[in-house]
Amino acid sequence: MSVPNVLSGRNPVAIITDTTASIPDELVSKLNIHLIPYYINIGNKTLRDVFDISREKFYQWLPTATQLPTTSNPGPGDYVRMFRELYERTKEMVVITMTSIGSGAYQAASVAKEMITEELPDIQVDVIDTRQVAMAQGWSVIEAARAALAGASFQRVIEITRQTAARAMMIQTADTLKYLYMGGRIGRAIHLVGTLLNVKPLIGMEDGEITAYGQARSRSRAYDKMVSLLTGRFGAGARLKVAYMHAAAPEEVQELRRKVEQAFQCVESLVSELSPALGVHSGPGTTGLAVVPEP
Repeated sequence: MSVPNVLSGRNPVAIITDTTASIPDELVSKLNIHLIPYYINIGNKTLRDVFDISREKFYQWLPTATQLPTTSNPGPGDYVRMFRELYERTKEMVVITMTSIGSGAYQAASVAKEMITEELPDIQVDVIDTRQVAMAQGWSVIEAARAALAGASFQRVIEITRQTAARAMMIQTADTLKYLYMGGRIGRAIHLVGTLLNVKPLIGMEDGEITAYGQARSRSRAYDKMVSLLTGRFGAGARLKVAYMHAAAPEEVQELRRKVEQAFQCVESLVSELSPALGVHSGPGTTGLAVVPEP
């Protein structure tokens, strides 16, 4: 449903993103964010991420899988259909994607932009590669949507999106190395030794690529290291917007929240459950955060 902008007297810029942003459902609805799903391939079935399978059901099923599902990004046709659907309400649309490194969503949306501008010459579409993932991408979407609903111009929404993405930082840790091993991201030896030592890897994104931030010997120590990494990036006591991310681990992520709130001024906090298309790679029990410093 399109929400008219009472300040400008016109429909706001439409904000489009994909399900991997893992934005809480209530914010998607409240901010009029338009979602396009990734796809999850389980055997001979293809499911739309979040739309056809809930987070809860997916994370209950995943530990029973003998082979990990594969995922695929939306195609140009998915974006073109969304553009056509929104065209009668607004001619200005901003598509915000996860990092283009390792995912084809940005390229698919860019191809769709070329297709729709030939079909509808008066449409304006901008496609933004956040070079982020999960709620580090999601914060850009949220801030863009807030700006659009407040009456910001097309160019101003684009500017806010890019600025937010550039400031964001994401760190997460897996509860088990099982899914990284099943997905071929680590070898058998690392899996065996890491499991014996209860190693919790810390990973994030730097300039659009997956980055290793080290490891810890327990979940609690991993959280301490996250706080240390945030302090090094933003300074002690920084004013932060924080999304606490998890995959079927709402209670476990509360320990991280307590540690972060002791170290920083959290001006906005929310809890985000990773979409299945993301959580499949690290599995249930994954926890982490995505932050943006207050300007």
